[in-house]
Parts: sequence; C-alpha cells; structure tokens
Amino acid sequence: MPAKKIAFDEEARRAYWTEQMEAGYRFMTDIREYPVRECGEAMAPLPEAAEQAGVEVVFSTTKVAGDHDRLFYLREGLIADFVAAAREMNQQGWALKVEDGYRTRTIQKYLARQENIFDIILKRVLWERRGRTPSAEEVFRRLSALIATSPKVGTHMSGSALDITVLVRDDGSEVDRGGKYIELSELTPMQSPFITPRARRNRDDITALMGRHGFAAYPYEFWHYSKGDAFDEYLAGSGKPARYGAVDVDEPTGRTTPIENPREPLNSLEEIQREIERALERIAGTA
Repeated sequence: MPAKKIAFDEEARRAYWTEQMEAGYRFMTDIREYPVRECGEAMAPLPEAAEQAGVEVVFSTTKVAGDHDRLFYLREGLIADFVAAAREMNQQGWALKVEDGYRTRTIQKYLARQENIFDIILKRVLWERRGRTPSAEEVFRRLSALIATSPKVGTHMSGSALDITVLVRDDGSEVDRGGKYIELSELTPMQSPFITPRARRNRDDITALMGRHGFAAYPYEFWHYSKGDAFDEYLAGSGKPARYGAVDVDEPTGRTTPIENPREPLNSLEEIQREIERALERIAGTA
C-alpha cells in the first residue's frame, strides 16, 4: 500500500506541474498581446523610500544572473503603496524582504540561463518527460512560465513587480509559504495543493495584504506581485491598457525609455539548445 501511495503522489505531482506550466505559458501568450500605454513614469529606489518612511524592509544581498547586483527600483507611482504594504507587515510582526525588483535586459536574459536555475528547470522537465530529453521549444515553454522570456511579459522589466519573502521581525525567521525563494517545482504555483495548511494560510494572508495595497499576485509563483502592468490589468479583467511596460532605465536619474520590439525573445531557441546541452553535461557529472 505505501508504495502505491507514493506512486500515486508522484503521478499527481507530475500532472499538476504539467497542467500549471502549460497554463502559465498560455497566460504569458495572452500577456504578449495585452495593450500597454506607457506612461513614462520614472523609477525610484526602494531602500531610500523605506528609510525615509521609517519602515523595516530587508533587501537581498545576493547577486543575480552571474555577478550582477540586484536593482531595487519601482515606478515612482508605486512607492507609496510599497511603503504602506511594508508598514502593514511591520504592524503584523513581519518584515518584508525584497528579493528582486527592476531587471535590465541583460539581467533578465541571463537569469534564465543562470546555471542553478536552468539546471533545476531542466531536471523538472526531464522528470515530467520521464527522462526523455526535451526540445528547446519545450524548455522555452517552461521558462516562459517561470522566467520571463521577452521584455513584453517581464513585469520586472516594467519596474512594476517585486519578488518577496516575508520574515518574522522578532527573530528574522522566514514565514512558511511552503517553499523558499526561488522554489521551482509543483510547490511553486500560488494555489499548489501540495503545501501544508499553515503554508496555505500564510500565502493567503500575504496575498490579501499585498492586495489591499493594489499588488496583484502572479498565479504561477507564490513570491511575485505587481501593480499597474499587464499582469495586474489582465488578472483584474479591467480591459484597461497597462500603464507600465518594459523600459530601460537611466539609473542616476531614474528616467525610463520604452524598449523597442519588446516581444522579441531574450534568448533564441539556438541559445536555449546550447544551454540544454551544457546543463545535461553538468547533470551527468553530478549523477
């Protein structure tokens, strides 16, 4: 009986992963076509905003996409909402930890090819396919749901998104959400049925708090929230064009410039194929 139960759980987890990743890919396909009317608003630094407001916020100190510093910026029109959400967390005994904010084209491109991320996703796809090597197109579909594959669908590139963790203020421990940032498994979707009741309550409570300040939860990652972009308007069913689209930023001034041809993939299928081959060698070397 236990062996049969384990087999059933494995199949359930595999089926859920496939279903959710396909849904995430369809979501991104819709976002590619969602209208954006860029407002031209500048960026503002989050650490300065938190300090000036006197709210406790923690910022990740790790590098991203190789040796790049994380860029903790949001559009100026979202700063008050960010501060209000952080303050409410403090009042509940929590501290907001910002894992990631704005991403440049270079960061977004190479984040998808970062070894520890790409290898995990490839291992999940191999598991999904029961060991059969996937094509570049198949890996692209999974990357699309988890790591934005073009500026048009990358709300971090719009300066309108945050990846967050939540900490307990008293001891700095992490609030249990059923996985850590950046979990890449069947636990990743916000409504995953494979997390504990406690983790479910925490996800729901955090999402409700962020929602009170206008931040919409991305359904396929439990850490991603955004406002004023295509994700937000699409999920709300507003029918309104997003006011924030993919932009380049002049960091000294915060001025933004819309990215030309934002639908173009950041990584070609040929580049993804080369990454698959490299990752398979790394995986074989650790087997």
